[in-house]
Amino acid sequence: MTVSVFILSLLAAMAIGMPIAYALLVCGVTLMAFLAATSGLVTFDSQILAQRFVDGADNFPLLAVPFFLLAGEFMNAGGLSRRIVNLAMAWVGHFRGGLGYVTVIAAVIMASLSGSAIADTAALAALLIPMMRAAGYNVGRAAGLVASGGIIAPVIPPSIGLIIFGVAGNVSITKLFLAGIVPGLLMGVAIGLTWWWVARKENVPSAPKLSMPERLHLTAQGGFALALPIVIIGGMKFGIFTPTEAAVVAAVYSFVVGMFIYRELKWSELYGLILSAGKTTAVVMFLVAAAMVSAWLITVANIPTEVAAMMAPFMGNKMLLMFVMMVLIVIVGTALDFTPTVLILTPVLMPVVLKAGIDPVYFGVMFIMNNAIGLITPPVGTVLNVVCGVAKISMDDAFKGVLPFLIAQLAVLFLLVLFPEIVTEPLKWWMR
Repeated sequence: MTVSVFILSLLAAMAIGMPIAYALLVCGVTLMAFLAATSGLVTFDSQILAQRFVDGADNFPLLAVPFFLLAGEFMNAGGLSRRIVNLAMAWVGHFRGGLGYVTVIAAVIMASLSGSAIADTAALAALLIPMMRAAGYNVGRAAGLVASGGIIAPVIPPSIGLIIFGVAGNVSITKLFLAGIVPGLLMGVAIGLTWWWVARKENVPSAPKLSMPERLHLTAQGGFALALPIVIIGGMKFGIFTPTEAAVVAAVYSFVVGMFIYRELKWSELYGLILSAGKTTAVVMFLVAAAMVSAWLITVANIPTEVAAMMAPFMGNKMLLMFVMMVLIVIVGTALDFTPTVLILTPVLMPVVLKAGIDPVYFGVMFIMNNAIGLITPPVGTVLNVVCGVAKISMDDAFKGVLPFLIAQLAVLFLLVLFPEIVTEPLKWWMR
């Protein structure tokens, strides 16, 4: 009954058009009122709700969110993103369907810089889709490729999604970051191979092959951008700084490179960039704070135990349980956006994961990868909507274009369900 109250109150609030954050608060109030009236586990008290709301945002690791968002703003305005595209273009642009391979390589590199799927997708789409349209590529397919490349960002560190999951699930963010490297690279390989398959029918001219000195020159220009992920990952591996401190390093580094080395970041732009990062941070933090109210009441109401009882038939087989949970998350991800899905399902599923003996770091990476895939599935599909806006195409055309890459990403997801060692073994090496 408690599970029904939780789900129905949340869905009812969303059905009348209420923003997700407010829907979570309504769900928390409803759940508290129900528990106070039926079980006596809690007393209805608005001060407790307010305190839980404040406590939800009062978390040190969440400081990484505004700094990584700010780093992304500095990278796009400071020319780091454009130089990454130029670097990839220099090495693979001359192949058949070369702009597609440029997209894949640039997406992987940019994912290791910002951690935001929407920011990466917007930057890639603005830079590459006009080039692909001018070269004669199928625009829907090009948009689908850009969108599928953009969702690598929540998986490869530094990932804002992994930070939110780590806070909500009380899992080491450093381990989550390091465990996300191989799965993120596999996502890039998967869409690269898929592009090779679909691009065979593309009858478009290839870019001229650059000489080795020209390639090296463009690589050197992008060297400062390429150094950032090495600094972040190396710093965390060797214990030089925490993920939160890494976010500050990323923001300062991208500011210095954009302002004083590339000299494309202007002082007059700083206010607008900081304001943009601040607005996005406010949305994320409000969601987190609201979700923590519901998460506390979920724990008080013992909903995870009820969910565990529902999944009892699968508890004896970790692989089957993971498969069931992944299917559940895929379904939820088509209806909810990334952050709300993470915040709503984490407190519900984590006790089940721990009870079944599944590595929480492994589950976290899989969970975030699954939610990232939800960003390119209608009807919500935030990343798909971003690409549609930039490319000026319909959602139907974008979905047709993204479908082969969506299937490839799902194949990687379920490959990792079958072989969890692909995630856990590299993590052991990183943690030595």
